[in-house]
Parts: sequence; structure tokens; C-alpha cells
Amino acid sequence: VGSCLGGQLGPSDKKNDMQWQNGISMGRNEPLKKERLKWKSDYPMTDGQLRSKRDEFWDTAPAFEGRKEIWDALKAAAYAAEANDHELAQAILDGASITLPHGTLCECYDELGNRYQLPIYCLSPPVNLLLEHTEEESVEPPEPTPSVRREFPLKVRLSTGKDVRLSASLPDTVGQLKRQLHAQEGIEPSWQRWFFSGKLLTDRTRLQETKIQKDFVIQVIINQPPPPQD
Repeated sequence: VGSCLGGQLGPSDKKNDMQWQNGISMGRNEPLKKERLKWKSDYPMTDGQLRSKRDEFWDTAPAFEGRKEIWDALKAAAYAAEANDHELAQAILDGASITLPHGTLCECYDELGNRYQLPIYCLSPPVNLLLEHTEEESVEPPEPTPSVRREFPLKVRLSTGKDVRLSASLPDTVGQLKRQLHAQEGIEPSWQRWFFSGKLLTDRTRLQETKIQKDFVIQVIINQPPPPQD
């Protein structure tokens, strides 16, 4: 996918790639191009795998030949360029006297003629990057801390006609209150359908999102499955 190299150019390389004067590179230097490099990974990778791959490269890059301060500058410039802050990236390169013969960070030189090559996965994500699901999509919101709980009696009216009062607070989720109703009345949470103002409330809905006020009533429809037949 890419390699990391940082080494002193040989005499033939110096003649081919750069012009030299008293051992200092005086060769071609193009401004950093704004076009984002496009590439496809050999296998689809997640954003987490891409970050790990980059971290591994940047952690080991200074161990190769080349100067650590140049590697640090290249890392900062790469992140700035990926964030579309090309002015900052160019300023970092200029400040470290890094030259780009082809206008990309794939191949760079410092003022002493050391050559640095950055793998493409450090410069842009692959076109086949996999999107990861966030924890919020599958995990219920955390329980509110006791210090912020301000409880009030919540009136729910069951489809059986019975009224029940629960102890609730605005940060509570419907899922938490379903479990409380189950503890009080023995009604399984999966049998409960909560409605307020004609809208079905999902388990992740917090009371504060419903705009419920004192003395308002939440309707609970109970869909108890029929008993199994012998």
C-alpha cells in the first residue's frame, strides 16, 4: 500500500532528482496540490483500522533514516492537508524547508537532501473505507447520575383501564420506565407500547423530549401474547 523511507540520496540520485550546491538541495519544489489522492485498499478497512495503520507508521517512521523533526512536520502537514487546510500544510512544509518535487507528500526532501516517502494511506482514506456504527446506535443512553435526578410522579394509564403512578425524572428513558412498570405490575417491557399526544414513544426517548408536563397522562397499550395452546 505504501512504504516509509528516509535516507540520504546517492550521487546518481542527486544528479537525477535535484541540483546540488555545496551539498544543499536547490532543486525543483512545487506547491502542495489541493487534489486529494484517490486509492483503493486491497481489503475494505474501517476507520479504526485506518487510524491504527497510520499510528503504526508515524510511531516507527523516525526509526528510519531521516530527521525526527522532519517526520513530525510531515505528519502535521498530512493531517492539515486532509482537513483541507492547505495553507497551514504549506506553511508547515515551508517552515521546515521541505521540498516537494511533484507537489505531493508521497515524496519529499529536506534541506540536507534526505528523502522521505509517505504511504498513501497516511494522506487520504481509501475509497472502499467501511463506515462504522457508533455506540449510540446500539447502546441505551447511560443512567442519569443521582445528583441530577429530580423525581416526580408520572401517571400512566394502562389499556386495561388501570392508572399507575411511577417515580420518574426528565432524563429517564421510556425503556427505563418500562422496566419500572414491569417491577410494579409484572407487565413485560416487550408487551408495553407507550403513547403520548398520539405518538409512539421509543425505548430511547427521554421524558424531557416529550415535553410532558405535570398531571399529563401517558397511555400504555398492553399487547400480551396469547397463552400457548396444548
